[in-house]
Amino acid sequence: MVNPKPRVLATICARGGSKGVPGKNIRSLLGKPLIAYTIEVARNCSAIGRIVVSTDSDEIAMAAEAYGLRVPFRRPPDMASDSASKIFAIRHATLYIEEHDTFIPDIVVDLDVGAPLRDTEDITACIQVLETHPEFDAAVTIYEAERNPYFNMVEFNGDQVHLVKTGPPIVARQAAPVVYSVSGSVFAWRRESLITMSATHIYEGKWGGCVIPRERAIDIDHEIDFQFVEFLMQQRMEKNL
Repeated sequence: MVNPKPRVLATICARGGSKGVPGKNIRSLLGKPLIAYTIEVARNCSAIGRIVVSTDSDEIAMAAEAYGLRVPFRRPPDMASDSASKIFAIRHATLYIEEHDTFIPDIVVDLDVGAPLRDTEDITACIQVLETHPEFDAAVTIYEAERNPYFNMVEFNGDQVHLVKTGPPIVARQAAPVVYSVSGSVFAWRRESLITMSATHIYEGKWGGCVIPRERAIDIDHEIDFQFVEFLMQQRMEKNL
């Protein structure tokens, strides 16, 4: 007997108060608002059954609606502050869709607007990690880190710096254990795990990782990230001409 495909809800969380890059979520990137790229990849992913945008901003809502998405609510203010955990916004959006659209997902994927270079295959790969590993509560996109805590990452101990990870001396980066950085490109949760977690820490439970190329993993947190993404996206577009 073939197992039925999971029902997948995609959340796109975009609050209006971005500090690192002001107005980031609707800032123009090669002629389109940044959020448009995440909307388009979600709509092109056949594994996704429903998409919902969670925002506290009328401007962001209008931009999302211009690209074909209904934005049925505004995120409560207590879930849109700098200190609010994104988990609460994702869970709020999930419960809203369940109540108002009677769409009960098996898996909820959150697609960060600040990672516009993802492919649909990155989304489906995270979903497949949960399909093939029933012991996992969640999965996330990761990429091989350019810095390694065993070799060239340090932290302060008073005025002195020392390696984050200690152990036998490592004289070449290639000899260090492989470590990965998390990309906000795709987070995927089982619905039950998302709803029941305490949200005191985003990595509660058992997690799987989906390795993606560095060029698809970039998160826009600062102005230089935006410029780098713009460059890479321009390169991608020129290759596809």
